[in-house]
Amino acid sequence: MKTPNRDLLVLVKDEFLNNDDMEFELEKLNQLLLSFETMDKFCVAHEIFDMNKFKIIHDSTVIQRIIKQKDLKPFEFICNKN
Repeated sequence: MKTPNRDLLVLVKDEFLNNDDMEFELEKLNQLLLSFETMDKFCVAHEIFDMNKFKIIHDSTVIQRIIKQKDLKPFEFICNKN
């Protein structure tokens, strides 16, 4: 699988970390992010507020369909459950 091109800011407390160790840490962090950044987990962590129909949508298939649209309808909001 091709790794995504992303910018990460990693703050390290250990000043004696060499480049190989830092590269290893970044690779492990990237693997963790790839396993967590899936559409299923996105749908679990988010919900849609549809103010047109006065509904809160929790169904993952409906959330995926709405997310894949080019533009959201007016007064449809994607909200994180946190």
